[in-house]
Order: sequence, then C-alpha cells, then structure tokens
Amino acid sequence: MRSRQWLAVLPAVGALSLGVAACGSSSSSDNSTSGGGGSSVSATLNGAGSTFAAPIYQQFGSELKDKGLTINYQSVGSGAGVAQFTAGTVDFGASDPALEDTEVTAAKKKGDPVHFPVAFGAITVSYNLDGVKSGLKLDGKTIANIYLGKVTTWNDPEIASQNPGIKLPSSKITVVHRSDESGTTKGFTGFLQAYNPEWKSKVGSDKTVKWPTGTGAKGNEGVAAAVKQTSGSIGYVEQAYALQNNFTTADVKNKSGKYVAPSLESTSAAGEGITVPSDLRFSVVDSPAPAAYPISSQTFVLVYKDLCKAGMSQSKAEGMVSFLNYIYGDGQKILVQLSYAPLPGAIATKAKAQIAQEQCNGSPIAAS
Repeated sequence: MRSRQWLAVLPAVGALSLGVAACGSSSSSDNSTSGGGGSSVSATLNGAGSTFAAPIYQQFGSELKDKGLTINYQSVGSGAGVAQFTAGTVDFGASDPALEDTEVTAAKKKGDPVHFPVAFGAITVSYNLDGVKSGLKLDGKTIANIYLGKVTTWNDPEIASQNPGIKLPSSKITVVHRSDESGTTKGFTGFLQAYNPEWKSKVGSDKTVKWPTGTGAKGNEGVAAAVKQTSGSIGYVEQAYALQNNFTTADVKNKSGKYVAPSLESTSAAGEGITVPSDLRFSVVDSPAPAAYPISSQTFVLVYKDLCKAGMSQSKAEGMVSFLNYIYGDGQKILVQLSYAPLPGAIATKAKAQIAQEQCNGSPIAAS
C-alpha cells in the first residue's frame, strides 16, 4: 500500500484551502503565457471540491509547479466544488460522484460540462477499538444498522456473528459521519442503501443526508481526526487518510459475498465489469467484480467543453488542456504512491480522447 510514501505527502493537504481564498472567478488575472504552437504553457488554475481527492491535486500541483502550471485547490467537499464550478468562481470543479441530470442542467448556463475521471479510491470503514486489530468483518446491512442507531455496542450479535473467534468488548459504538456536502458520503450511503431496505426508505443516498445518529465532522480530515481521538468510534474515510492515521479498517462484504479488505488491488478491481457511458458519468460503488472492495469510489475533474466561452483566457485554456494531459500521463503513475488506484486502461483511453474535444471559442486547443 506504500503507506510510507503517503505519510510524507498528506501533512501538506491542510494547506490546500489557503491558495484559493482570494481567487475570484476563472476570468481573473492568471499571469499566463504560452509558447507558439502550444509547445509550452504557463498558467494558474483554481479548483475546488472533493476532500477525498485533495491529496491527489496537492501532489499534482507540487509536480507541475516547475513546469509552468500552478494548481490552487480548495478542499471543501464535492457539493461545494460543484456549486463553485457551476457559479464560475473556479476553473475546475472536483466531485466524486458524477453530476446528476439536474446539476448538468444547472451547469449548462455556462456551457457543456465535461467529466474527466481521475482515479479510484477506497472509502474505508475505520474504527478505533482497543484490542481489535484489522480484520473485523462487516456487511452492508450491519454497517447501515450501526448508522441507524440500531446496533449500538461492539459485541452486538449482528457484529459477533460475522466475527467468530474475535473477543469484542461491550463498549458503546460512537458513530462519526460527515457534516458537509460530500461525495464520500454519497458513495458510502449508496452502498448502505443497496443492502439495507430501512436505510433506503428512511435515509437514502446523497452528498448530504439526515443522519439518524452520530456526530458530524467536516471533510475526510475531520472524520479522521474524530475517529482518532475517540475510543470506540467508527467512521468512513478515504483510505489515504486512514493510512496516515494508522487506522484499523474493516473487511467489507461485497456483492459476490466475499469479505474484502480495502487495498490498492481491491480498489482497482472495482473498475472491472462496470458499464461506462459515453459521457463517462459512471460509478464503481458496489462493483460486481468478485475481488472488488465494495465501497470504492471514482473522482472526477469537471470542466467546460468550451473553456473560453465559460470565462477562460486562451492561455489559461491551454494550461487546462496541459493539466488534463498530465492527469492521463505522468499523473496516473503518481496515484499509486498516494494509495489511489489508477484508472483501468479502457476508461483512461476514453477520457484522454475527450481532451481533443476541448475548445476555446469554438476552436480546438492545441496540446502542449
């Protein structure tokens, strides 16, 4: 899982929000210059959204700063990222779930939104329980019942029956969930509603829901901090945050009936056997692949097809195309170091083909 490499990267994530505090709109000054024929480009790109993917954009920015591209990223959650993208106050949005039809319609006020998938990651069920190390097994029905407030102690028969041979304490379970509008929440609750009819009817799945129980925290980093500080707690956090905090994580039962631990391999497997539409608005949550970790998620960069009509200068639009080309080149190689899974080849090929469709005032943008 290369957790040691990741530990060196994550501490800088907290600084992500600082770079965009005074960004303004995508049409603001960007100090951009470009070489003839797109051979070189310099631009500042402002993005906002997913906390799940924040470590990715922080590291991409670090890699690109000496190549003429500055990436300012605000880690505010997928919901806020979509809102800022739609309002035109950032150059790109970042969302884990694809836009809903209503969100696409809202975004069309500035042009045609395009989804560029970036990576897969695992949404872990992390817990802080003395004496119980990695290997706790949980299925979707039980996890949902914990978050419904129906399973309230760690030695509840519903948990114990899945974990023979493990001595479970009688202590109370402290539930932690996201308090902000979050793509991680949508992925997590989407999994719960697939296995628990009561959850589906009473709570449902979205970027924010009315939680039946528990304590809210902002961002993946907030949930991770709450779990780390609270004995007997359980929370859902992206795997990179779980690794950084040395969390114990549950093996979760997948659609094939196998309990699978979150890992790079099991997250990659989630991309197998899924249907990918032409607009790339897909989901890998609850993948049918036998080896897949079931609460895996994709994450997207959102941009407009005609970048200049949406408010960018020519040079900034060239910078965005350069950034997108980087994502599907060297960027995919870096993901493994951060404990995210690169895209399967077929999906990456479809995404890269979309870059050629990007425009500035109706004209193609030369690759750089």
